[in-house]
Amino acid sequence: MSEIWEAFGFGNAICANGAMLYDLKCATISEQWLLSVESQFAVTKALREAIPPVSFAVEIDGTFHREKIYIPRWDAGLDNTGVDVAEDAMTAPALKILARCSHGEFSSDEMLEIATKALDGIASVTHSNPHDSLLEIAALGVSKGETLAKVAGRLGIDAEDVVTFGDNPNDFSMLRWAGRSWAMSDGHPDGPKNAKFVAEPHHHDGVAMIIEQLLELPE
Repeated sequence: MSEIWEAFGFGNAICANGAMLYDLKCATISEQWLLSVESQFAVTKALREAIPPVSFAVEIDGTFHREKIYIPRWDAGLDNTGVDVAEDAMTAPALKILARCSHGEFSSDEMLEIATKALDGIASVTHSNPHDSLLEIAALGVSKGETLAKVAGRLGIDAEDVVTFGDNPNDFSMLRWAGRSWAMSDGHPDGPKNAKFVAEPHHHDGVAMIIEQLLELPE
């Protein structure tokens, strides 16, 4: 979050799809809502049965652990050799589990449809890239919208006074909750179904255009 801190220098950041509340000013974790070890094992068991090509990575105590067959999307993780099975690394509560079909056997949307049923009552599942084969799994009930509502409530801010932008399923909960929400027109095709409005695509500075409109003062 260092780049966000440099840009703003104040406030709280909702991270990991709602699983973490981070104090930007103090550079500390304020709260976390973690997956228990028992829930982690239940997730891998259910998804190995439902999506046979799946492999896993897990984020625990700021450390990224992956299975050897899991191909990371980012540089983080490429430099560790991995474990044979993710369960070997699941020794403490986790911020997030990543489930991946490393060779693209299923799209993220296809995986999400299957996993939503398989993980019902076990964990929350979403994704942030429809063109990949990756799911992001958090503790049951955790989402960006849930945590945003919680933080806003503590500050006495009503949903009607909240502005959100989003482009993928991991944003849909906060788009639905916020009174003024914009789906990016170049985002996931289901975005407009979950938002109040639609913004121009990101490469046209769609977010900036809306913010400028919102900040216009009456003459």
